[in-house]
Amino acid sequence: MPTTKAAAVPVAVCLAVLMLMACGAPAQAAEGLGLEGASLPLRWGIPFVGMLLSIAVIPLLAGHFWHHHYGKVALFWALAFLVPFVASFGAGLAVYEVGHAALLEYIPFIILLFSLFTISGGILLTGNLKGSPAVNTSLLAIGTVLASIIGTTGASMVLIRPLLRANDERRHNVHTVVFFIFLVSNIGGSLTPLGDPPLFLGFLKGVDFFWTMQHLFHDTALIAVLLLAVFYLLDRYFYAREEGLPHKADPTPETERLGLRGLRNLPLLAGVIGAILMSALWQPGIEFDILGTHVPLPSIMRDVALLGLAAISIWITPAFIRERNGFDWEPIREVAKLFAAIFLTIIPVIAILKAGANGALAPLVALVTDEAGGPVNAGYFWMTGLLSGFLDNAPTYLVFFNLAGGDAQELMTKYAVTLEAISAGAVFMGALTYIGNAPNFMVLAIAKSRGVPMPSFFGYMAWSGLFLLPCFALLTWLYFL
Repeated sequence: MPTTKAAAVPVAVCLAVLMLMACGAPAQAAEGLGLEGASLPLRWGIPFVGMLLSIAVIPLLAGHFWHHHYGKVALFWALAFLVPFVASFGAGLAVYEVGHAALLEYIPFIILLFSLFTISGGILLTGNLKGSPAVNTSLLAIGTVLASIIGTTGASMVLIRPLLRANDERRHNVHTVVFFIFLVSNIGGSLTPLGDPPLFLGFLKGVDFFWTMQHLFHDTALIAVLLLAVFYLLDRYFYAREEGLPHKADPTPETERLGLRGLRNLPLLAGVIGAILMSALWQPGIEFDILGTHVPLPSIMRDVALLGLAAISIWITPAFIRERNGFDWEPIREVAKLFAAIFLTIIPVIAILKAGANGALAPLVALVTDEAGGPVNAGYFWMTGLLSGFLDNAPTYLVFFNLAGGDAQELMTKYAVTLEAISAGAVFMGALTYIGNAPNFMVLAIAKSRGVPMPSFFGYMAWSGLFLLPCFALLTWLYFL
């Protein structure tokens, strides 16, 4: 696939420019308290909205242009935020904010995705697995369970290729990927801090490791059972329609036996989980000041370990396994470029949201508090969820976690339902859009690279609105009102 050097990762380009501009800036500018969201008008969110609309609209209206120039579009919106920001607040604050977003959010995010993408690409399910309704439903159920053990990203990267290969002779297979995103890439990750980044942040804030399993199991089981049942019926309908269509050749040999190749990558997946847990549990108190941002030693060690595990996977995996998996680097390149711009342009939006009642989004924040000052649990569920569908669900979780008091012990006991609502909203409603959770876009990119005609940004939202919103409404009525 043609790529252009001009479409380089926007964060790297912008960081280099800003560092040069900041050479003459006062030292304290880069070490300030950060952006004050209470003073920001909503117009600072225009680049972020523009980036989202570009992802949603341009592939639909100008697919060829987007295919070759999405990196340039991402760079345009990144600069549309950075240039006015530097002019308004100075290079020092810009370096601090961009460095903070890059060092603590974007770089760890893309390294984790890269390592899981690389390692999972070295695991091959062989054999002519037929994508019948029973097989597909079983794969989704297994992935839903795995998501809380190896994370939504890990489960998605491990199972999306087997699911695509099982259905490669079917003409109606879009719904299998859509429900895979619903269940494996999002809802299944709600039972442990390993499942999804918001819950991992809650764990770091003091929420007990097994608290989410105890309090979100009934929510997760209800939604998962409903969606799996609906999927099975829907898949039976589409499977029956295949009989009247011209035969499509199955690229998988009929005589090949079921098996698993690339088993040497399984310990590497375990290593990824171990590196993540190490970064949370090992707290030596050592930090490095980089561009005014304090980066803990465990975080650095985790990222180095993840890159090392990915390198080992590349080294030990035979080339034919990746070839059989249809593995190429374009999906991770696309995610890296687009999410670099998203993480950059989202900076003022998150700052405004963090300002709470003092920010421009105060009317939204008011929806989670009643007249007596107590929490509105349904409001926490829907506000955390809807914003998580379009913003990064990890900082959104933290915002509402702090709005609810920020005391983990109190939230786990006195306000347990409130914390349940925040946790469920952040994890479940990441499935509402392609950008709601990290693996969503990865699954989309892999499916498209394998020839699956995935729905557009708004087309996917039609699927999620039709199948997810009624489930979330039922959940609200049963547990949060």
